[in-house]
Amino acid sequence: MINLKRIYEPYSKDDGFRILVDRLWPRGVSKEKAKLNLWLKDIGPSNELRKWFNHEVEKWPEFKKRYKRELRDKKDLLEELKDIHREHKKITLLYAAKDEKHNEAIIIKDFL
Repeated sequence: MINLKRIYEPYSKDDGFRILVDRLWPRGVSKEKAKLNLWLKDIGPSNELRKWFNHEVEKWPEFKKRYKRELRDKKDLLEELKDIHREHKKITLLYAAKDEKHNEAIIIKDFL
């Protein structure tokens, strides 16, 4: 099972193995509060793509295409995620974006 969750939501034991998939550390979240098992920042969108997208929903279809291209070059990180998923069965991909329908964690989950 792969869950998606904003890092600002409270920790739950039901989250399983918690992985932050944002390139930047989320504002206002301490490392203790985050209760991460792993921060896989290099799987997040490149700085250029992240800045271009700027969470503008009308850019979402193009962002998805561009980010999927980037992910194809990150096979080692995707394999690491798959290995973690096989080992822990239940993982939660954490992200900071306010928009729960338009963020990189959704695309990563689809790739897995």
